[in-house]
Parts: sequence; structure tokens; C-alpha cells
Amino acid sequence: MNATEQAKNFKIASKIAAIVNLFKSQFPDIRVDLKPWMNDPDTLELVDPNSIDIAFHFPGRSWSLESRCLLVQIRFDQEPIEAYCRLIGVEVAGYDHRGEQWKLSTVGGWYFVGNTQPKTESAGKLKDLCRQIFELFNNNDVAA
Repeated sequence: MNATEQAKNFKIASKIAAIVNLFKSQFPDIRVDLKPWMNDPDTLELVDPNSIDIAFHFPGRSWSLESRCLLVQIRFDQEPIEAYCRLIGVEVAGYDHRGEQWKLSTVGGWYFVGNTQPKTESAGKLKDLCRQIFELFNNNDVAA
């Protein structure tokens, strides 16, 4: 579900802002989209209500990430998402004009699958960002 729709209280909104800052610290030229899904009935049928979804767009193709944009889906065990919800996993997918190029899921082996894969350094950054998201939601204090 769009991050804007999940930011229903200060703690969740603060954690979403912290996630944005984490990604911008690693990839400074990205543009953030807190509402990656359209609100038409067909799209809403496919959206997971137990997730916080954020898209990040590069000004052009990121050769190190083999994509033009990233879709980050942070999945929880229940709806509505509150600060005490258990984080199940994080999925990051890289897209370009041909569609999804790769996906990283923390559910399972934390490995990349797809047509292409990010370069080693960028793949490491993405895995580190996923670990930081887990730390952020395992800590019930407000994100700084």
C-alpha cells in the first residue's frame, strides 16, 4: 500500500521518513515517490494492505543498479500497520523500460533473482539498507 496511506500516526510517518533518508544517503540523486500505486480499482485489488510501498526514481538509468527505478515493499504481519507490528520482510525490485529486471527478497536467502543483477557494491548497499529497515522497525522508539 502507498506509504502516504500508511503514515497514519507519528511513529510510522517518522519511520517512513527515516527509510527515505537511508536510501537518499546511499543514492543521493534519487527522487522519492511515496505513492507509487494508482488508486484505480484494478490496481487496488493487487496492493498488499500489510505493506508500506515506496518507489525511488533515478534521473536516468543507474548502471550500478541495472535499473531506472526501485520499488521497495516493506511487509508486515497485520493491518493496520502500527509501530508494534512485526516486520515480515523487505522486497526491493529494480525496473527499467523493459519492466522488472531483478528482485531482492529478505524472505529466504537474501539473494537477487532476475534478468540482470546490480553490481556487487550496489547489491551490498541494498542488502545493508534492508538490514537497517529491520533495525528501524525492531526498535519501537521514534526514528530520529
